[in-house]
This record gives sequence, C-alpha cells and structure tokens, in this order.
Amino acid sequence: MAKDDETAVITGRCYCGRTTITATQKPLAVAYCHCSDCRRVTGAPVAAFAAFDDQAVTLSPDDGREVTANPGVKRTFCTTCGSPLTGRYGYLPGQVYIAIGILDQADDLAPQLHAHDGQRLNWLHIDDDLERFAASSRSRLGDKAE
Repeated sequence: MAKDDETAVITGRCYCGRTTITATQKPLAVAYCHCSDCRRVTGAPVAAFAAFDDQAVTLSPDDGREVTANPGVKRTFCTTCGSPLTGRYGYLPGQVYIAIGILDQADDLAPQLHAHDGQRLNWLHIDDDLERFAASSRSRLGDKAE
C-alpha cells in the first residue's frame, strides 16, 4: 500500500492526459482481479486495482463517460482516449476502484490479494503468497469500507 500517512496524495492520469485523478487518502485495499469483465475492460490478462473511499477521489475535468455493461457495475472512461478511469460496484458501496496502471504511485501499491482466481487464465502464474479468492473478494473488500 501507499505510505502509512493517511493523508498521502495519490495522483494519476489517463493515457492522453486529459483526465487527472487525485485521491486524498491512501487506498483502502489493492487487489488483482482475474475476472473476465476486468480483463476485457483493461485489455490485460489480469487487472490490478486500488480501492478508495469514493469521497477521497476527484477526477478532473470530469468523471468521463459512464458505461454499464453488467448490472451493478458502473465504469467510467476518458472521453478523449478511452482509458478506463473508475469502477464502482453496487455490492461495494462508497468505494471507487482505479486501475493501478494509471496511477503515478503504482510502484508503491502492491496488491494484497487475488479476486476471482477461479477465472484466472490457465497459463498465467503469479508466484506470491497472497490470499486467493475463487470468486469475489467482496467479503474482504467490503470490510475495508467500514
């Protein structure tokens, strides 16, 4: 995770730089996600996201274009370059998920768990000792919001 300072500022930007991200608190959690939905939205064989308190995150000049392809999941994208910006999940209220790859402090945000490991691509092997959830890790991530 980010530095122990609760007021650490996390910054980021989309690919073209039009949309900037500022989080005024460190992440609640950082996780890999192996689900097919996250793979499609990132274009990567595994996604890695930082979860923040929704109130701590500002996107400028705006939140981008909202897309809902699956019930209970709202994602936003830069209106210029299409970079994925945020993910919000109905079952994790008050939290916003931001892909680590667009954050300037990505090197300081090591994942703490694997979500949807049951959907992991067979050829992908990440050798770590992190907790793995076959399906959603909502029980663990939901606790972070309380």
